[in-house]
Amino acid sequence: MFSGRVQVAAVAGITYAAVLVASCSSPKPAAPPPSVTAGRTEMKAVVSVKELMRFTIDPISDNIFDAVTYDVTKKGAVDTFPKTDEDWEKVKIGAVTLAEAIYLLKLPRPWTPPGDVNNSTGPNPPELSPTQMQAKLDADPVLWDAKIQALRNVALEVLDIANRKDVKELFSGEDLDKACESCHLEYWYPGDRKAVEDDERQRARFEKGENRPGKTRR
Repeated sequence: MFSGRVQVAAVAGITYAAVLVASCSSPKPAAPPPSVTAGRTEMKAVVSVKELMRFTIDPISDNIFDAVTYDVTKKGAVDTFPKTDEDWEKVKIGAVTLAEAIYLLKLPRPWTPPGDVNNSTGPNPPELSPTQMQAKLDADPVLWDAKIQALRNVALEVLDIANRKDVKELFSGEDLDKACESCHLEYWYPGDRKAVEDDERQRARFEKGENRPGKTRR
């Protein structure tokens, strides 16, 4: 009788061990996929490229363009450059906002508001139409992204200059103007390329003769 109980206990132990081994060796169920953050939606453009430039990118870039100027008046030459922490803060606001805002151009959006075809009608129009702009983007989207990245890189350079409060480097730098103009000459008014290049050469000769950097605008 005792031996029978031993046999039953042994069989029960073996069964339990087998179940334990099976449970340990069986693959664990896959973790559930991470849940989507509540309330998160895909980004959608609000305005056209033209409006984004006019109401955000262009005005905020003036924080940088207007930070350093050199004007010749009847009273003599007048230099304007950042002098206070508040002046440098304004430059940083321009650089940070520009670096972030320029990436908004990567969002699909119309080139112009509805019904706006730019100055693209008539003989020898000075600007491309939205349809022509989109055709250039479709033909080479990598170039569009490269233009955006180039302008962002310049904004980050300006941010570094502002953090170091390097007036000389901010004064002599024209990378922002060149990055803006390079994009405009590609997508907005490519017909002006020759005139712009001629103007740059003449300005370079003048500035070299004056032996001081000049300020350019778009």
